[in-house]
Amino acid sequence: LMEIRGVDGKGILDLTDEELDVVEKKLAAGNIGISAIGSPIGKIGIEDDFAPHFEKFKRAVEIAKKLHTTRIRMFSFYIPENYVAADCRSEVLFRTEAMIAEAAHNNITLLHENEKGIYGDNASRCLDLMQQFAGKHFSCTFDFANFIQCGQDPLEAYEMLSPYISYVHVKDALFATREVVPAGTGDGHLPEIFQKLDASGYHGFLSL
Repeated sequence: LMEIRGVDGKGILDLTDEELDVVEKKLAAGNIGISAIGSPIGKIGIEDDFAPHFEKFKRAVEIAKKLHTTRIRMFSFYIPENYVAADCRSEVLFRTEAMIAEAAHNNITLLHENEKGIYGDNASRCLDLMQQFAGKHFSCTFDFANFIQCGQDPLEAYEMLSPYISYVHVKDALFATREVVPAGTGDGHLPEIFQKLDASGYHGFLSL
């Protein structure tokens, strides 16, 4: 399986229908399935116009169907430096709910990834989103390195988010430099968290 983000230097959402036909055939020929569309949906500012971005999201849904997956990775919008995250919460929830409704209509699951600078960058705001929306069509992608890069202890994040995790990015980083390092050599508590995942009966994805 592969988490597809781009092909031949183009982002996955920028491929034409003809290019997607080629990708679909190559995947089938190689017996390669798609675990999720690694989309950039939600990677715009919370003040940026949502309408054209929602159209881009609908394209992501079409591509997911074309490539035979029911999962799309997404984010929860960048917060401007002159705002605090709480000021943007209602707009984040409005946009997220709209995308979840479209996903549900198409039997798609949205995988929210924690990312530096977005609303859901730390564990508490990821938890806020999960408590609002978690279910068949919205769950959590857990990224160790991204948590470290925004100063969040991944072990604390795991304890808060474990019921909602269905996808894991196997990445590590150092608190001191925020540098991404080989998995298991940073501050991500990967062995400990993997043991906890295993003990919990986790049966989601691990994406390298």
